[in-house]
Amino acid sequence: MTQTNTQTSHAEEGAIARFFRATEIDTRLLGMVAALLLIWIGFHLYGELVNGRGAFLTPRNLWNLSVQTASIGIMATGMVLVIVTRNIDLSVGSILGFCAIVMGVMQVYVLPKYLGLGHPMLWVLAALCGVTIGAAIGAFHGFLIAYGKIPSFIVTLGGLLVWRGAAFLVARGETISPVDATFALLGGGPYGAVGAMGSWIVGLLACAAILWMIWNGRIQRTKHDFPQRPMWAEYFLAALGCGVVIGAVLLVNAYPWPVGIVKTYAEASGIEVPEGGLFISHGFAIPVLILIGVGILMTILSTRTRFGRYVYAIGGNPDAAELSGINTRWMLVKIYALMGFLAGLSAVVASARLNSATNALGTLDELYVIAAAVIGGTSLAGGVGTIYGAILGALVMQSLQSGMVLIGFDAAIQQIVVGSVLVLAVFLDIIYRRRAK
Repeated sequence: MTQTNTQTSHAEEGAIARFFRATEIDTRLLGMVAALLLIWIGFHLYGELVNGRGAFLTPRNLWNLSVQTASIGIMATGMVLVIVTRNIDLSVGSILGFCAIVMGVMQVYVLPKYLGLGHPMLWVLAALCGVTIGAAIGAFHGFLIAYGKIPSFIVTLGGLLVWRGAAFLVARGETISPVDATFALLGGGPYGAVGAMGSWIVGLLACAAILWMIWNGRIQRTKHDFPQRPMWAEYFLAALGCGVVIGAVLLVNAYPWPVGIVKTYAEASGIEVPEGGLFISHGFAIPVLILIGVGILMTILSTRTRFGRYVYAIGGNPDAAELSGINTRWMLVKIYALMGFLAGLSAVVASARLNSATNALGTLDELYVIAAAVIGGTSLAGGVGTIYGAILGALVMQSLQSGMVLIGFDAAIQQIVVGSVLVLAVFLDIIYRRRAK
């Protein structure tokens, strides 16, 4: 009788509902993608109407947009776990600035005395120092929250002020530059990208991974006697995933090096530049690959490990999680240490991109990071959130900021728009959770 009722209800579904049920596509994620596309198209059309030329949907702008998103996106993946446990971290921007200053001091003043300028290990030691300090600061915050019973809002608000001030004292308010040449490649730019061939290798590996996940998913469903998706749905998901990857490769390869840099590179390499010019593709920027790598690892951590299960258990019901044997206090320390580590990694990307470390680096980043996580579907009530949603939320936030800069909006209007979008995202999250009950 139950099977008959199920078949009847499926028959009464519309074609769109049957499609989403068969493909198991997250409709909330699809809504964010649709909103992102509307933002892109809107800014591009506005540019065409006002300036006669749309500058948003161009390989150059989209490539730069991906690089600008990297730093916020990396931290947003950690903020998901923090918010899922019903906490908050307002200090990530200041931690980023402090770690950047420390890495700048290490590269310019400290390490060259012992290793010499241009030593191959100089940038490695500086980066390790930055992420280690970030993790230590995060663990300290987590200790105060978990064992000191101080609310996370107060601890991290204090951290926002303390570490920004500490960065000023360490650098004496000066801008520290230039950073190590190899370190600077981690920030992107023509030399900080993998080129056309490297991008195709990355793309083919990504397509192979997509196909493997779909194939392995069918094996696991069969093994555990779960219902299978229709084959047409599997083919559709495979084509969609590989199509997006190949489209991204074509996009980044369509953005060439600037003419001046090509000329300098050709002269240094003994290459003769043809009459029509030499086309050298940027390809994927290194910060973007770092963001992708962090996203994959954080997704595995949050969905495939005991640590991730404990995080969501704490967010769902902290008291029940503690009664079930989870050491919730030690978990909070580890979560904040991870958040600090990711802030240090973002400091590497941000300072490398600027080729310098400044006291103002990371200012207000905490607001963009929290907004990215919330827009990406992380609930402030705890227990709900995805890594890929936070990365997409970071892309939405950066698209808004970049688009408003392109069309000439004042900084005041930009802040109004960002604040309004954050409030709207929380409001929509409340409505979504009410309907889901």
